[in-house]
Amino acid sequence: MTDLLIRNLDEHRELFARLDALAPEVRAAGQLMADALRRGRKIMFCGNGGSAADSQHLAAELTGRFIHDRKPLAAMALSTDSSALTCIGNDYSFADVFSRQVEGLGQAGDVLVGISTSGRSANVIKAVEAARGRDMQVIGLLGRDGGTLKALSDVAIVVPSPTTARIQEAHILIGHTLCGLIEELLGVGLSPA
Repeated sequence: MTDLLIRNLDEHRELFARLDALAPEVRAAGQLMADALRRGRKIMFCGNGGSAADSQHLAAELTGRFIHDRKPLAAMALSTDSSALTCIGNDYSFADVFSRQVEGLGQAGDVLVGISTSGRSANVIKAVEAARGRDMQVIGLLGRDGGTLKALSDVAIVVPSPTTARIQEAHILIGHTLCGLIEELLGVGLSPA
């Protein structure tokens, strides 16, 4: 067990030492999200498994609070409504569970954050295509080589690792950084909560 912990920590440290190379993309994504919120638009998140959990986590940081006590920001995770997910999955297909929600809830100027460690999740790809059809902007929070989603994103943040667990660890750090950037760019909260 100790050997596994040491290996995991070594992989984590090695990857995180390289994440500063993603600073321009993270800054661009934070700006895009803050600009949308400033215009009264919303941020939508989607992903599968651990990425669904990250979607919910990050939406909660925006609708609740992250660092500063502030008004709620318009954000939602498309993985939270079990009735919609099972209805769409049953009546259409699992590949449609996010895209139909984007078609029904998304508006021009909104931002979709598609989270996928592979960049190849079929239902996230379809959600991005639906967002494009609604004049929404797209941020890809991705891993490995970025997959198909890299080219479909206005801003692609690609964590350069082949290991899903390490990518997910980096995604939550990047997600928290985006939440902090949004607060900073919107000029909200003068005192930490």
